Amino acid sequence: MTPDEYCAQKAAQSGSSFYYSFRLLPAPRRAAITALYAYCREVDDVVDEVSDPNVARVKLAWWRTEVDAIFTGDPQHPVALALVKAVERYGITRGNLQTVIDGMEMDLDKVRYVDFTELETYCDRVAGVVGLMAAAIFGYEDPSTLVYARKLGVAFQLTNIIRDVGEDARRGRVYLPQEDLARFGVPPSDVLRGHASPAFVELMRFETERARAWYDAAFAALPARDRHAQRAGIAMAAIYRTLLDEIARDGYRVLDRRIALTPLRKLWLATRAAWRA
Repeated sequence: MTPDEYCAQKAAQSGSSFYYSFRLLPAPRRAAITALYAYCREVDDVVDEVSDPNVARVKLAWWRTEVDAIFTGDPQHPVALALVKAVERYGITRGNLQTVIDGMEMDLDKVRYVDFTELETYCDRVAGVVGLMAAAIFGYEDPSTLVYARKLGVAFQLTNIIRDVGEDARRGRVYLPQEDLARFGVPPSDVLRGHASPAFVELMRFETERARAWYDAAFAALPARDRHAQRAGIAMAAIYRTLLDEIARDGYRVLDRRIALTPLRKLWLATRAAWRA
């Protein structure tokens, strides 16, 4: 199996919405974004699947050396090998790849976030800088597109947090800012034990509107001349915004279920959004 084939298999197995958007790209860009996605999955899996934090830190430290090896000579992992071409063709930086690991390490240090400023830092590290790298792969002419890409990455991560509240709580994590919980009168214990009170529903309505505002701010920053080049990101946004709509339609019941769109619907949403870009 080649490095590119490994990355494609990693993306396909995840069932992620991103996979349907990647299919819209020409082969070289599709291979590069798939390698970037596989990298994000690999380092995220370290945090999610390794129960011992000390072991997880060792594994993330190893990934830091692999990132360095991409730029200095001799990477070993198939994902790192695939990223070599993306770095050469599209100017992916070592700093941004390392920042993603910084974000993953926050998951080892924190299970609560005091306020949105703190949560935004996390979202920017694990998703905002990924948006920057994705924008470079997709192609752009106007630097304002990078503002769009970073905000869109944060919007995606906020959507993930809303969708995964229950799943994260079962791992002992509450990403919803503590100041928001207090504002709406939702004790953290309610989230951890899966109690969906009326106050929790109002809290989730607020968090969903915040995420929508990030999508709006992102697209307000996207220059018209780069819309077509960024159509894969636009397609992803169509899927993710629809997911937010489904969560709202289902009454924000995210504590005991993981709301998802069917693969066919994701493909249809991605294709329609790309054609309109």
